[in-house]
Amino acid sequence: MQQEIIPHLFRQEYSKIVSVLCRRFGFEQMEIAEDIAGDTFLAAAQSWAMNGAPPNPVAWLYHVAKNKARNHLQHNSVFNNKVAIELKNELTQNADTEIDLSPQNISDSQLQMMFAICHPAIPPEAQVGLALRILCGFGIDEIAEAFLTNKATINKRLYRAKEKLREENIRIEFPSLAEINNRLDNVLTTIYLLFSEGYYSVSQDKTLRTGLCFEAMRLCQMLTENPATDQPQVNALLSLMYFHASRFEARFDKNGELVLYDDQDTRLWNWELVSRGGYYLERSHKGDTLSKYHLEAAIAFWNTQKDDTKEKWESILQLYNRLLQIEYSPVAALNRTYALAKANSREEAIAEAEKLKLENDHFYFVLLGELYTGLDDKVAIEHFEKALSLAKTQTDKQAIQKKLDKLGRK
Repeated sequence: MQQEIIPHLFRQEYSKIVSVLCRRFGFEQMEIAEDIAGDTFLAAAQSWAMNGAPPNPVAWLYHVAKNKARNHLQHNSVFNNKVAIELKNELTQNADTEIDLSPQNISDSQLQMMFAICHPAIPPEAQVGLALRILCGFGIDEIAEAFLTNKATINKRLYRAKEKLREENIRIEFPSLAEINNRLDNVLTTIYLLFSEGYYSVSQDKTLRTGLCFEAMRLCQMLTENPATDQPQVNALLSLMYFHASRFEARFDKNGELVLYDDQDTRLWNWELVSRGGYYLERSHKGDTLSKYHLEAAIAFWNTQKDDTKEKWESILQLYNRLLQIEYSPVAALNRTYALAKANSREEAIAEAEKLKLENDHFYFVLLGELYTGLDDKVAIEHFEKALSLAKTQTDKQAIQKKLDKLGRK
């Protein structure tokens, strides 16, 4: 029993303990906060193996974490200075409330940590790594697999990011109302990058892929639950992630191979998640804000509609047109051409796609291969072969090879 419960609790509670302790100690003592949280779970593994899990495992963990934190403040040599003496006096007077692991303080600490690690001074890739480690409780092995790299690289990346937090003297606190809007974009970008690491992951570890996605959604959910950050673009992003997550099970077959949108079994779509997406999309319409997340969420909504109608693809096409006006990206431009083919004609879409000249993007050649299939199969094969040569993952190569096989290339 304890072999199953400890990993589950680690995923849920490690990040909460670290966030509260980091808020208490500051980034200067981040490693100590992580060590205390880690030692707490080590103590649980040893004690529960012998005596079984306690009736309230979470309360047990919090009690042990508080004691370890208090012992550190009282005895660790790092604190043998005037500040430490003041802290120890304060602890002696009010020992039970010094380390506050109440639900409200946990939520506040995690929100404050989210804004701290998404500080503009921290590189985006490092922000995602810190979010995975500190806010989501992912191990170094899992982060390395998510980024398709090794543990040494991740450790170095996290070390440099933590040093930057200290150098910039970034405080773990909630920004002022005026500053929230400036920093919220960074927070949302980090959450969406975290979601994308899972949704578009090349990892064969299905648990890891879904874990990344749902952790991103949990963090975004926290933002919607705080009045200061419950803003239209936050609800739009959460809606977008729910819509995407609803099709997660249909995106891979039983062999782990990627299933493209047109070939997905809609019976595998999660309609409860679609409903939640609709709920947050409706909430996102309050106010006058129109963000890229609103438009992407609306596109994702239409992609959960089963019927392959002209109205659907015309709506998606118009949404892409507006999205490209707000924030141009090659990916959005490429996706727009697919909608253009569905709404108007493949010939028109080919003309638009070829203007993009995304010569280093295998998805560009996959799209051209799709558009030419049936119109000029020889050209379609050439594009699929080019895509195959550029594809970096086995999953993508398998999907492209299937396209080639259908066109008769052995």
